[in-house]
Amino acid sequence: MCNGQIRAVARLGGIVIVGTFLETLNLIESCLEKFCRIENILVMDKIDRKICDFLQRDGKTSSAELADSVGVSLSTANERVRRMAANGEILGWHARVNPEVAGAGLCCFVLIDMAYDGEEAACAALVQRDEVMELHHISGAHSYMMKLRVRDTRDLQRFLSEVVKPIKAVLKTETIISMDALKESAAVRIADEG
Repeated sequence: MCNGQIRAVARLGGIVIVGTFLETLNLIESCLEKFCRIENILVMDKIDRKICDFLQRDGKTSSAELADSVGVSLSTANERVRRMAANGEILGWHARVNPEVAGAGLCCFVLIDMAYDGEEAACAALVQRDEVMELHHISGAHSYMMKLRVRDTRDLQRFLSEVVKPIKAVLKTETIISMDALKESAAVRIADEG
């Protein structure tokens, strides 16, 4: 008997809501969404998590396929995607390019030791470079780990000699060349609620 005619009474704070089950559920959801926006709280529910997981696997999917796959209406799916993009939960839309075809077939990791003096400027300079895929401030014996993609070892040597080593804050580097990428993904594991 889920035809929307079931009567429901809900208490939301000091407010009592009476209506059909679906009306009550929709009103509660609307109030919670407004509260979360007012309080600047980002909350991913089960449907948001499904949407993000699906979009990470196939960002080219149509809105209709997305809605069908997560079990919501087309307008609900579109509104949730729009909201998550506006809130910064979805950071962008990207194409994955074959690095070999793009002339960046060599993947390597550079461990960098940096002096505190000039560290901020050094990081700002490195993150502006297209060759730098990632730059992480790390714990342990080194200060930073940088993931690079360049054409070949000659290009790597040029980048280290002309870009990295002239930076005053850079004290030392250690380079690790990836022989084969068994897994390379930008997808984030979507944690369960709770």
